[in-house]
Amino acid sequence: MARVRNFSAGPSALPEDVLKQVQSEILEYPGAGMSVLEMSHRGADFRAIFADAEASLRRIAQIPNTYRILFLQGGATLQFSAIPLNLLRCRAGYILTGNFSKKAYLEAQRYGEVDVLASGEADGFLSIPQLNQAALSEAGVDFTDLDYVHICENNTIYGTAFAELPDTGEAPLVADVSSCFLSAPFDIARYGLMYAGAQKNAGPAGVTVVIVREDLIQQGPAQAALCPTYLDYRLQAEHGSMYNTPNTFGIYLAGKVFSWIERQGGLDEMGKRNRKKAELLYTALDQSHLFTCPVEPTSRSRMNAIFTTGDPKLDAEFISAAAKRGLTGLRGHRMLGGMRASLYNAVSLEAVEELVSFIREFESLQSHSSKPSRSR
Repeated sequence: MARVRNFSAGPSALPEDVLKQVQSEILEYPGAGMSVLEMSHRGADFRAIFADAEASLRRIAQIPNTYRILFLQGGATLQFSAIPLNLLRCRAGYILTGNFSKKAYLEAQRYGEVDVLASGEADGFLSIPQLNQAALSEAGVDFTDLDYVHICENNTIYGTAFAELPDTGEAPLVADVSSCFLSAPFDIARYGLMYAGAQKNAGPAGVTVVIVREDLIQQGPAQAALCPTYLDYRLQAEHGSMYNTPNTFGIYLAGKVFSWIERQGGLDEMGKRNRKKAELLYTALDQSHLFTCPVEPTSRSRMNAIFTTGDPKLDAEFISAAAKRGLTGLRGHRMLGGMRASLYNAVSLEAVEELVSFIREFESLQSHSSKPSRSR
């Protein structure tokens, strides 16, 4: 069976070159006499794999030694707890832009005082809300008092993303970047901490990357009496992400993806490719008389494009017909319905061109079928 065009939101498409390399090494990693799946995480072979993965990530993202890189487990969801347990000493601010940022906010409320600085919930999370500094000041919110400000930079379900990072003043910016991580260049100096589930652009499900400024974790967890040992960032950094057995195969595969990105031309090249793919799809949707994208144009994500015909039955027909053409993973999230195309790094321009062609073909067929038949 031929490989399909995979537009799934995650776990998602992986570079075919990486999969072939992994396939060639699955039985015996070069020079090791065994599979990576069999290696001790304490052994020299895996230590070298781990060091290479971290070094590759530091190079492509230009991450200095003032930031620690952790390869953890539990998904981005576990970080909803880990972040306040480590950083929330007095008060934090959250910007709500979708399901995951709201979950992170609700979790943080368990551990301290948390303010909603802005929310897009009133318009169905279909645009990114702006910070109103004057209104926040009147409400008694002072950014100098905040331990951090949390955002979800790209919203997988709602197809929105921050076009510009919010100005958080002296408060460190903490960002869930799960679905936009490594999709374009970024300035790590703008962040106090970023975290990402790897299963979008950076590797397989089961690996969570946390990049945190070292000065933020030097004191240990803010909620020391509550913080589980595993979630202690300082401890994990001291143990090199090996306080317990890490996801060895996942880290190995993530390292392969980092190296692939580097060979392609790095994050600059990823950004160019992803911008071109998104522009192609959104142009087709904006020109369509059948399909619409409900997201405010200035808030549209380059990673996750949502669209619909407005008719659930017709949406289902489109998804089914697309799957028969080898275009899979297009069903929208259950909270919204409709369709969603995820355009991650490993999704080729050719795949998006095929999707756009099918969108136009499907619309043309619907247009013809809706016309009254001629009398004989």
